[in-house]
This record gives sequence, C-alpha cells and structure tokens, in this order.
Amino acid sequence: MTVTLPDGSPLELESGATGADAAAAIGPGLAKAALAIRVGGETRDLGAPLGDGEEIEIVTAKSDGALDLIRHDAAHVMATAVCELYPGTRVSIGPPIDGGFYYDFEFPEGVTVSDADLEAIEKRMAEHIAADEEFERTDIPVAEALERFREEGQPYKVELIEDLVANERVETVSLYRNGPFTDLCRGPHAPSTGRIKAVKLNSLAGAYWRGDETRQMLTRIYGTAFFSKQDLAEHIERIEQAKARDHRRLGPQLDLFMFRDESPGMPFWLPQGTVLLDLIEAEVRKQLDKHGYVRVDTPQILDEELWHRSGHYDNYRENMFFTQPAERARDEHARRFAVRPMNCPGACLVFDNGRHSYRELPLRLAEFGRVSRYEREGVLHGLLRVRAFTQDDAHVYCTREQAPDEVIAIVEAIDELYSRFGFDQVDVELSTRPEKSIGSDEEWEEAEAMLRSALERLGREYRVNPGDGAFYGPKIDFHVTDALGRSWQLGTCQLDFFMPERFDLTYQGADNQDHRPLMIHRALLGSMERFAGILIEHYGGRFPDWLAPTQAAILPVADRHAEAAEAMLAELAALGVRARVDARSESVGKKIRDAELSKVPYMLVVGDRELDAGGAAVRSHEDGDLGVLDAGAIAARLSSAG
Repeated sequence: MTVTLPDGSPLELESGATGADAAAAIGPGLAKAALAIRVGGETRDLGAPLGDGEEIEIVTAKSDGALDLIRHDAAHVMATAVCELYPGTRVSIGPPIDGGFYYDFEFPEGVTVSDADLEAIEKRMAEHIAADEEFERTDIPVAEALERFREEGQPYKVELIEDLVANERVETVSLYRNGPFTDLCRGPHAPSTGRIKAVKLNSLAGAYWRGDETRQMLTRIYGTAFFSKQDLAEHIERIEQAKARDHRRLGPQLDLFMFRDESPGMPFWLPQGTVLLDLIEAEVRKQLDKHGYVRVDTPQILDEELWHRSGHYDNYRENMFFTQPAERARDEHARRFAVRPMNCPGACLVFDNGRHSYRELPLRLAEFGRVSRYEREGVLHGLLRVRAFTQDDAHVYCTREQAPDEVIAIVEAIDELYSRFGFDQVDVELSTRPEKSIGSDEEWEEAEAMLRSALERLGREYRVNPGDGAFYGPKIDFHVTDALGRSWQLGTCQLDFFMPERFDLTYQGADNQDHRPLMIHRALLGSMERFAGILIEHYGGRFPDWLAPTQAAILPVADRHAEAAEAMLAELAALGVRARVDARSESVGKKIRDAELSKVPYMLVVGDRELDAGGAAVRSHEDGDLGVLDAGAIAARLSSAG
C-alpha cells in the first residue's frame, strides 16, 4: 500500500503496516524519535494500522501537540502511583490541559492527601518512568469493560462507559495498560513511559465530579511534564513569575476589585479599578469614533421568546439566567424573561426600529453591554472566568459586498488598539462551522470565504481552527502574547447570515426592493473585565504612566505640609493628572514604601525644602530621583509618556 508524507511524497509499505513501520521505513533516527502518528490530522498510536492512500505525519517531540501527548501519558503514570500508594482509590478522569495535566481521585475514607504527599507520589512516578513501561491498548466489548470496572470498585469509569453507550452507541471501548495500571481511555499515547523526561506535581484542589456541585467532591492533583529537565526548570520559573503577577492577588492589593460570596463570579470594582476600566473604555471609544460607530444601550432583561427567536435558547440555555416577577412566580402562563448572555438580539431590535436604505449601510451599532452567563463555581477564575461582565460589543449591518472591507477595518482597529496596550504580537485564528450550528452549507462556505478573503487582502497569516465557529457563523479570533509568553484570546469578528433572517431585518436596496443585510458581530477586547485581568498580569500591576489609575502619590513630610500637598493635588488635577495625597501621620519613608507597594509611577515628596523651591521632590519608579519639579513640569512629563 501507499501512504503520503507531509511533503507530498509517497511511501510504499506492506499491507497492514503501522505508524511504527512507517517511521522505520523513513529512517532509524525517526523510528527512535517517533511518539505517535497523525493520519488525516488525527493523532493515533504508533501501533495503529494504516490504510492505503492515507496522508500521514510522524509525531516527534518537536511536533505540535507532542507535549499534550506525554502529559496525557504522565496523568496515567500519576494515577498508577496514586493507586499503588493509596489502595482503594477511585479514579475518574485525567486529561492534558494547557501547561500540564491533572487527574481527579476519590481517596478511601479516612485518607487525606495534601501538598506534602506530592513528593512521594512524584517519586513513585519516577520509578515507573525509569522502568519504561509500554502503553498497551486493548479494545474490549462494553459488557466486559463494565463488569471489570464494577469488580474493581471504579464507579466513575462505569458511569463514563454507560454514557458512551447512551450518547454514542458504542459497542466496544479502549483500555490502556502501563505497568500495573489499566485505564479507560480513547488514547492516543506514546509508546512507553520512558518518553516522559521530566515531570513535576504542582498542587492539589477540590473538584466536583463532572463540575456538578451536587456530585462527589474529588481531589484534583495538577502536574506537568516536559521532554527535558531544562524545559521543566524554565516552566517552573514562569509559574513563579505568574504567581507574583496573579491578578487575583494584585487586584485587592492595588484596590482594583474584590469578590464576595454573596455574588460568586461577579466582581465588585473598587475606586482604582473603576478608573482603570474607564481608561480602557476611553481607548475603545477612540476606535469607535475613528471607524464611524454609533452607540446604543439595550436592556439586560428580555422576554424569553426573544432568545428562542435568536437561537440562543436552543444553543445556550445551559448558560443563561432566567427570571420573572415574584408576584407571577406561580402563574404558569406568565411571561418569562432571561438575563441576556449576549447583546446581539437587542441590537437586532434597534435595527428593526425603522426602515433603512442601502445608503445608510454599513450601519455600525456599538454597545458596552453588560451580560450574564452561568458558569459552574468550579470553573470561576478571578476576572478571567466570571458570571457577569461587560463586552465592548458592536454589530455591523451591511451588504455582502461591503463585508470584506468592514472585516479589514475591524482587524486594523484591533491591531492599533492592542499596540496601544502594549501587545504587539497578535495571532489570528479562523474558526469554521461547529457541529452544533444553524444555516446551510452554502451560506457557511460563503461566509468562511469572505473572512479568508479579508485576511488574505491584509496579508495576514492565520491558522484554521476547525469546528470552533459560533453556532450562527464563522469567526476570526485574535490572540495576544503577554509578558510571560502566554497566549490570550481577546477580540473576535463573526459573520452572521442567520440572525437578520430570524428577526426579519431588511433594508431597501437601490432597486427599491427589500434585501436582507449581513450582520457582523465584533468585539475588540471581548470582556472588559477579563481584559483588565490580563493587563494586570501583563504589567504585574505596574501599569504604564498613562494607564495607571493613580499616576502620582503626594507625600507630605509632616502635618504642616498637608495644605501645600492639597494645593499641589488641585494643580495637578487641573492639568489632567490623577493624583492623591497620603495625609496619614506616618513617616515619609513608610509613605514611600506604601506608594511603591501600590505601584504608583511617581512619588512627590512635599517638605520645607520643596516648598521653598516651589514644587515637590519627584521620584519615578522608572528613572529614580528627578529633583524638585513644579506641577506643570510633572504634568508635562506624564503627558509625554502617554
């Protein structure tokens, strides 16, 4: 049989040959380095048989996805070690995740595992890795698998198999064995445990089975794995840096935001944080003005019928909050309402408010829209995963001919905005039709072609993310890289033929006939709150001068200097400088230290000598002591920085 290699060249193999055979046929070096094989984009075990005419790629440590492969291996090795050290442990799932892996366990009654036990688990893992135990796959009938896991006292595996039968009608399942441990797993895996060259267990956490607060609380152990000890050491260093920059720690410390149990997943913005949000919004507004957007403001609570009409109810109801007046709670015929998870239906109602001519298009409606989405408590994560947030949303209604130019303008606005905030590396991803979607194949193909055309006209490189589009249309997502090298998805640009049809939106064309507009959903930053969290971590809380909520702390040396400090505050405020006075009866040294901890860019000391000189002694975090400057010079310096 013949298979095709990535460069298009054919490779002749014996009938029934496996991925390992293909690697060996190419060369002994590749055979030794091979971890798995990719067939038509799907990663499989090296031992999987190949078919005639298939396109293949040998996966090595240098391949995309290779780290996920060995991290999945490491999760199995960790489960092996845990089950040996704590007999009777019930195992659930152990996937690779961004930056590592985890496995969730239910330990026997009376057994408590803490961070102090991770070293022992890690040591046992090292023994299994050194033994270079083979990962062996076996496919067995469902009935046999159910019997096996019931006998072993593994109810989570039984539940997973039963769900596979109910949802996917499977008749067989695959098991993987490494050493003494056998797990239910789809695979794939590397040939053996020895391919894991460095492993580290990081932490423990509680996790509900399947993220459901009504189910069993399990113990989740997090870890990571790499192909070299040096890569692991660099990763650990990045983790330490990330801890120091964690927005969940810096937010309260810098008086930016807080969370309370009374409203899980919904941030309370404090004075400094509110200023930060205002500054972010001001930059977005500049782009709105530059590109011809008009602003609207639509209700947060809308009739449930609207969400049926838009398609969100069928595709998104698990993440929606529903409500109705208390006086009608027992009336089964009363209108039900939903708190909006998205702003687009409201924008459609605004467009539908009057007749539109083709001369008005494109019509660009922008809204800083507050939305609410239900997320399980187990996945909430500071500002990065919340239940209530504000989108810098916009909806563009245009003709199909206008769409590519509108997409190009959106991409250009995003590039300019991200650069303003210090993100110069922007990666672009084109997401295509998901399994759960609405509309015809022809409409999806046309929409995807429009997005491709716009990106190609801009000369932008992009990668395709198959099946990750919105349910109503394909999209372009924009990713930035922060100071720690982490990638964050921010803005999005989505084409939608279907919402205008569902809301019967029309415009009058040059032929005096009604036509259906195309709708573009776009957000430059996505969630304002999430972007604020990313900014905090990107800068470690020490924002550029123009973005710092407080730009200068005025520090009177003694109580008798308080009046002069207040006078300087008024002068600076009149010049557009955001400053505050530290009037506490503390030493100036302590005030300076506290201002440093607050990450204020400039400290202005006001004492007798400074008063005589007509200014304040200025200390900059960036440049150190700058001498005595008056309010005008301080404002000029800040103005030049922003």
